[in-house]
Amino acid sequence: MPSFDVVSEIDRQELRNAVDQAQRELATRFDFKNTNSEIDQKDLVLTLSTVSEDRLRALRTLLEEKFVKRKLSLKGLDWGKIEQASGDTVRQVVTVKVGIDSDKAREINRLIKEKGPKGVSSQSQAQQIRVTGKKRDDLQAVIALLREADLGIPLQFENFRD
Repeated sequence: MPSFDVVSEIDRQELRNAVDQAQRELATRFDFKNTNSEIDQKDLVLTLSTVSEDRLRALRTLLEEKFVKRKLSLKGLDWGKIEQASGDTVRQVVTVKVGIDSDKAREINRLIKEKGPKGVSSQSQAQQIRVTGKKRDDLQAVIALLREADLGIPLQFENFRD
């Protein structure tokens, strides 16, 4: 029976490349001179820190531009609150979401059941969803349906089998 998996992943190498490019541009841009601005990456958690909220917004824009250039989805970013840090600086923690949590999985399963073609079923498996159907065309219709739906997370479709 034809099937495919719906996952929400991010290419960690591309993430690292986007952060590195943003840091390089940060070091050379005049508007960030003497602001002690930095982007600190620990696996999937990025910490932006600088002297003012205005510079923080510019830093966020810079990071988003690099993400778009590297073809990383901005839907997978969870922007934390802007908080005061030591020495009259501000910081913001950005978490990169990976995987489909149980609430989103339920929402995706319900969407497939309500709006998907007949004979297509889906089931959650840890951080992914397996979709099966009798016809390949039905599965492609489900992929189109999920691409159109705004679920708030980036989705990829893997392991398409006939």
